[in-house]
Amino acid sequence: MAKEVVKKIKLQVEAGKATPAPPVGTVLGPAGINLGEFCTRFNDATRDKMGDIIPVEISVYDDRSFDFVLKTAPAAFLIKKTAKIKKGSSKGANELVATISKEDLRKIAETKLPDLNAYDIEGAMAIIEGTARNMGVAIQGVNDEELKEQAKEAEIEAREQEKRDAEFEKMEEEAKAGSAPAEVEVINEKQEETTEE
Repeated sequence: MAKEVVKKIKLQVEAGKATPAPPVGTVLGPAGINLGEFCTRFNDATRDKMGDIIPVEISVYDDRSFDFVLKTAPAAFLIKKTAKIKKGSSKGANELVATISKEDLRKIAETKLPDLNAYDIEGAMAIIEGTARNMGVAIQGVNDEELKEQAKEAEIEAREQEKRDAEFEKMEEEAKAGSAPAEVEVINEKQEETTEE
């Protein structure tokens, strides 16, 4: 008789470095599976990918046994690793932080293809290119000139916004400082009605 899956758990753990301590223990402990066994099996399966972050999907069965499936590293992690950067842009495509080659893009797409919603390598490359763009990473010869131009425009717009903000702040300060109150004309509605008749 087939065992029944009672829970599916998704984690991202550094390859070869799973330990029963948090976050692994915190997530898997309540599921009742043997933490030591999971860590040993995971570390053995991922030793060749040391340094990478590996997503893992764990199926927990009714008898507390488990199986797991390793996924490919997240696209953002692979892009950062290839571009040799610690993090992507905080402003998305409006700030260029690195450039990778089209060959690098293809390698990442080939790695990620099994986990992507794409039928071929070109489709996978388009998905990875979109992720890279949102991280502020340009693809040489594909979108690097366009992204440089976009980053320049965004910088100019940011400076303009700063000027507007400064002017607005100055106006607020002047208003608080007690500039002469603006004259307000009050119209008596009853008076207006009688003049209209």
